[in-house]
Amino acid sequence: MKQVVQNYKSGELTVLDVPVPGCKAGGVLVRSAYSLISTGTELMKVSEAGMSMLGKARSRPDQVAKVMQSVATNGVPATYRKVMGKLDSYTPLGYSLCGVVEQVGPGIDDVKVGDLVACAGNEHALHAELNWVPKNLYVPVPDGLAPRHAAFGTVGSIAMQGVRQGEPQLGEVALVIGLGLIGQLVVQLLTASGVRVVGADPDPVRCELAERLGAAACGDPASAAVEAAVAELTGGHGVDQVYLAAGGGSNQPVELAARLCRDRGRVVDIGKCRLDLPWNAYYEKELDVRFSRSYGPGRYDPEYELEGRDYPIGYVRWTERRNLACFLDLVARGSVDVEPLVSHVADFEDAVETYRSLKDGDLKAVAVLFRYPEHAGRAEAPAVAVPAVKRSGGASAPARSAKAPVRLAFVGAGNYATSMLLPHLAQRDGVELSTVVTTTALSAANAQRKFGFAEATTDLDAVLGDESIDAVFVVTRHSSHAELTRRALLAGKSVFVEKPLALTEDELADVLAAVEESGNDRLQVGFNRRFAPLLQEAKKRFGPRTGPASLRYLVNAGRLQHGSWYLQQGTEGSRFAGEGGHFIDTASWLLDADPVSVYAVATSGNEDLQVVLHYPDGSTATISYVTTGPAGFPKETLDLVADGKVLKLDDFVRASVYARKRWVSSRLPQARDKGQSAELAGFIKAVRTGGPMPVPLESLVATTAATLAVQAGLAGGAPVTLAGAR
Repeated sequence: MKQVVQNYKSGELTVLDVPVPGCKAGGVLVRSAYSLISTGTELMKVSEAGMSMLGKARSRPDQVAKVMQSVATNGVPATYRKVMGKLDSYTPLGYSLCGVVEQVGPGIDDVKVGDLVACAGNEHALHAELNWVPKNLYVPVPDGLAPRHAAFGTVGSIAMQGVRQGEPQLGEVALVIGLGLIGQLVVQLLTASGVRVVGADPDPVRCELAERLGAAACGDPASAAVEAAVAELTGGHGVDQVYLAAGGGSNQPVELAARLCRDRGRVVDIGKCRLDLPWNAYYEKELDVRFSRSYGPGRYDPEYELEGRDYPIGYVRWTERRNLACFLDLVARGSVDVEPLVSHVADFEDAVETYRSLKDGDLKAVAVLFRYPEHAGRAEAPAVAVPAVKRSGGASAPARSAKAPVRLAFVGAGNYATSMLLPHLAQRDGVELSTVVTTTALSAANAQRKFGFAEATTDLDAVLGDESIDAVFVVTRHSSHAELTRRALLAGKSVFVEKPLALTEDELADVLAAVEESGNDRLQVGFNRRFAPLLQEAKKRFGPRTGPASLRYLVNAGRLQHGSWYLQQGTEGSRFAGEGGHFIDTASWLLDADPVSVYAVATSGNEDLQVVLHYPDGSTATISYVTTGPAGFPKETLDLVADGKVLKLDDFVRASVYARKRWVSSRLPQARDKGQSAELAGFIKAVRTGGPMPVPLESLVATTAATLAVQAGLAGGAPVTLAGAR
C-alpha cells in the first residue's frame, strides 16, 4: 500500500510503498476514503523539517532539553547516534480520516466489514491507504453523513475539547483568536451552544467565513474593530471566555486575551502559540488559564487508546471517543457545517505536490482533503445488489376452499394498522379477523375490542403454527419487518408487510432465502400509491409512451414530532429508508420498469434529499424528499413528461393529463384515497383464489434494493449501480 511520509532530517516528502498493517486484536483495518490535512499542525512539521539543524533546535527547545539530558546520561557519541538515527527516519503524517472497515480484529463487535468509520490518532489515522485503528480511536459514521465530512472528526474533537474546557453558558460572549481550521470549528460549536462569538484574525477572508458560519463580528486583532465589537456585545465588561486557536511566535494573542476578557474570565489555549503571560494583566483580572489537551480524556493514555479500556461514563463523561461521536452527530444534524471549510480536495497520489503548494503559499486553504482511489470518481461507484428471486418447485399458493373466508392475523396494532388498514378489512365480506398479536396485552385487547378479532395474544409462534390462518399482516416497527416476514413465509402463510420490507441487504437476502427454501412467494409490501384510483385513471388517460420520460416527485414530508420512533435511526433506519419505497415504487410503476442506478444527495444535516433514479430506457425520476417545507403545502405532487404529454398529480386530490385532448379529474373529497382499499382488495383476492399477488415479487425486491441504495449513495457521495437489475 502507499503512505505519505517525511524524512525530518532532509525534509524529503514522498508517497512510499509500505506493507499493509496487520489487523490485530482490539481494532479494525480501515481502507481510507478521505483524510484531512491539518493546515496548522502538519504544515508546522513540514516547515520544521525544511529548516537547518540549528533552526530545528530553535523551534523545538523541548526536544533540545531531552537531548541534553540524554548526553548527561549516555554520553555524546551514543546520544548523537540516537538523535541522527531518529532524524534520518521516515515519519508519518496525518491524524484525521474516514474510511471503510476492511477487516475486523478479535474482540471487536460494534462494527462489521463494510461499515463507514471516522478515525483519529497520529499513529492510526495516517495519510495511508490502509490503517489499523484501535477501538477507542474510531466511531461509526452516522447514516447519511458524507465521508468527506466525517473526515473532519478528529480536528472537530480537538475544537470540541477546547470548548468544553471553556465551559460556555447560554448567553455568554466569547472571543476566538485565530480563525484557521480549529478556530472556525470553535466558532460554530460555540454558536451551537448559544454563545455569541467575536473572531480575531488578520486574514479578511477567514473573518468573512467565520461570520458566515455564525460569528457576530470578526476583524483584524491589530485594528480597533475587535475591541469595539466586544465592547458593544458585553456592555464594556469584556468577554466571558477567550479561545486561543492561533499559532506562531507572537505574544499578541495572550495580550489581546487579557485586554478583552472580563474580570475572572477564562482563557483556553487550544493552538500552539507563544504563552508569555503578562503577569499584571492576568493577576489583576484573576484570569483562569486553561489548557485543552488534544481530543479529550484518554489521549496519551495507552491503556485507553491501545488496550481499549474505556473510562466509566459516570466519572468521565466526554472521552476522546465520545467527543468524536458527538462531533459527527452535530455535523450529521446540521448544527456544524464543515463543507464551507473545504478549500481543496486533492487525489492521494498528488499528496507531495499538495504539501509543497501549501508550504509555498500557492494554495491558501483552511482545510484540504486527500481523496483515495476508490473515491476519486464516479466510475468506481458502489453497487447494491438486486438479488434474483429463486423459487423451489413446490406450489406457491397454499390449498384452501374458495368459499371459506380468508382468515387473517395481524402482528402489530399500532396507529397505521388501526387507521389505514383494519378499517378497510373489518367489514369486508369473505374476511375473518382471526388473531391480533402484539407485544403488550392491552394493545392486543384494544384492537380485539375495536375491530372484532376472534382472539388477542402475545404468542406469535402460536399464530404461525395455526394452519387455519391464511395470511399474516406484519405492521410492526421497521427493524422487525424482515425477520417476521421470513418466519411467516417459512410457516406457509401469505404475507402482507408494511413498508419497508428490509433495512439492509442482508435482511433482504434472508427474506428471499425463505422464499427459496419454502417455495412460498405469497408476499405483498404495502406500496399502496400505485393502487390509488385517481393515479390509475391518470395513467390510463396518459396512455403508452414510446420515448424516455422525465418524472418529478415532490414529497413535502414535514417534520416529525419530538420522540417519534421514526427518529431512532440507529435501530429503525433512516426516515427515507422507512417510507421512501412508496415513492420509488410509484415512479417505477408509472415508468413500467425498475431502476438501474440511484444517485442521492442531501442538504446540510441530511434533512432534505434529492434522489435521482435512472431506468433502462433512459427515463429518469427525481424524488425531492423534504422535511423543511411549510405544513400548508400539499404533501405529494408529481409530474410525468414524455412524448409531448404531461401527467400531473396534485396530492391525490386532483389529476390532469395534457395531451392532444386535455383531461382534468373532478376534485376528490377531503379524504384522499391513496390506494389502501384497492391494494387490500387485490391482496385478499390473491389469497382467496391462489392467483398472482398484486405486485410481482421481483418488483418489490427491486424497489427495496433501490431504497437501500439511497443510503449507500449518501454515504459514498456517488451514484450507486443496482447490480443485477432487470
